[in-house]
Amino acid sequence: MTNLAEMARKALEADSTEYISLIGKATKLLASEKEQIGNLGIEGRLVNVKASGEAIVIGDLHGDLESLVYMLKTCRFVEKATKNKEVLLVFLGDYGDRGIYSPEVYYLVLKLKQLFPQKIVLMRGNHEGPDDLLAYPHDLPENLRTRFGEEGSVVYSKIRELFPYLYNAVVVDELCVMVHAGVPSRASSLEDLKFAHLKHPKERHLEEILWSDPDETIKGNRPSARGAGRLFGEDVTRKFLSTLDVKMLIRGHEPAQNGFKISHNGKILTLFSRKGQPYFNASAAYLQLGLSLKPQNVYELVPYIHKF
Repeated sequence: MTNLAEMARKALEADSTEYISLIGKATKLLASEKEQIGNLGIEGRLVNVKASGEAIVIGDLHGDLESLVYMLKTCRFVEKATKNKEVLLVFLGDYGDRGIYSPEVYYLVLKLKQLFPQKIVLMRGNHEGPDDLLAYPHDLPENLRTRFGEEGSVVYSKIRELFPYLYNAVVVDELCVMVHAGVPSRASSLEDLKFAHLKHPKERHLEEILWSDPDETIKGNRPSARGAGRLFGEDVTRKFLSTLDVKMLIRGHEPAQNGFKISHNGKILTLFSRKGQPYFNASAAYLQLGLSLKPQNVYELVPYIHKF
């Protein structure tokens, strides 16, 4: 089933048995991803990407099925992947909550992963966090009960089993690092990204990857009003990028009125890829970039950001 319209229809119609089966297959697939998967190098929960081909990067979705289908249509990912083009689709996390079509978004994203496992990277957002860092309001369980009745709780427990296998970070050689939210301010090497999930909660790398936000007014970092993660200054970003030998950070996590925003003098790009309540942003956006290009900062990425 490689027809996007058919996949979207199935997302709306699949019963609980089929849904649970898909989650199980996706969890098993993600758990098996080690070392080299196509053009992706995998160590722990870190994906290394060579700077070739095309990358499509999608930010927070929060149950917005309509925007997800629109982006997939306009970037023509399914057609390219079916023809085995060198294309990579990266989701920055936060697939559910805040939107009534959260179950359908999960279904479509996991179906794409099943069909094109070497061309899809599913990252972990704060809404897919561990039990001690669960986002609130967390309305996915209620969405699933509305959709599946009593079986909704079984579906939810299976989705929770999937979350630990989602990726912490993506590094594109000499270009960028992608995380859901922010810089792990105490990270000293790639090891801290690869194994942040195993070091949690003793070390706070995972918490900051999933929850932190850049701040233009501070140096270092300080507590966040979110109640988890940190606010971090440009000096923290600069040190982190230097440690990884990359030019910029690409993230989601934070609503953006125009679908994207640039922080820390062109070192950070925030993408927000959903519309509607409770955010009511004027536009959503995604990134479509040829990885053989050599942009030196986020400002040079702007021509490749698609707003809608």
